[in-house]
Amino acid sequence: MRAAAVIGTASLLFFGVVAAAVVLLCSPGFLNGGHGFMESRLLRSGEGNSKLAAAHRKLLVRGQENVEEPNRIWGEKCSRSDIVIEQGPTAPLPSGIPTYTVEIMNVCVTGCNISHIHFTCGWFSSATLVNPKVFRRLRYNDCLVNDGKPLVNGGTISFEYANTFLYPLKVSSVACY
Repeated sequence: MRAAAVIGTASLLFFGVVAAAVVLLCSPGFLNGGHGFMESRLLRSGEGNSKLAAAHRKLLVRGQENVEEPNRIWGEKCSRSDIVIEQGPTAPLPSGIPTYTVEIMNVCVTGCNISHIHFTCGWFSSATLVNPKVFRRLRYNDCLVNDGKPLVNGGTISFEYANTFLYPLKVSSVACY
């Protein structure tokens, strides 16, 4: 009789611990910055399209402010919207300063090469050296990509910078040929 009571108490304790662990792991804010264990969230874009994004994945973010529909007039080869900027967080420096990777892509559908790519970039600066032939600030809110040289059709150029916050980068002007 006493052995049955001990087994019953032990099994109740075991199931209580398991139930508490399940509740804790599934509660919001415990893991993954506000997501439950192994939970994914449904993201909705402005156009009503849906996609699933796993909470444990870090992806480059394409800012909505960088999305521009081309307004081509007959004979126009390319526009600012043919340059796509994607950036996202990467591993921080040993000092703890966050780092970000930026990818700049030429997605021109007419097969054009694009040069003299300028971005609005505020007072862009980095705690680590960014190759000035790849990306440099000329003056306030004016940064030059690829030393002004052409970014070939389908080409990508990337760099990494370190700062306490992500700079909002947007294409301000391009030259097509």
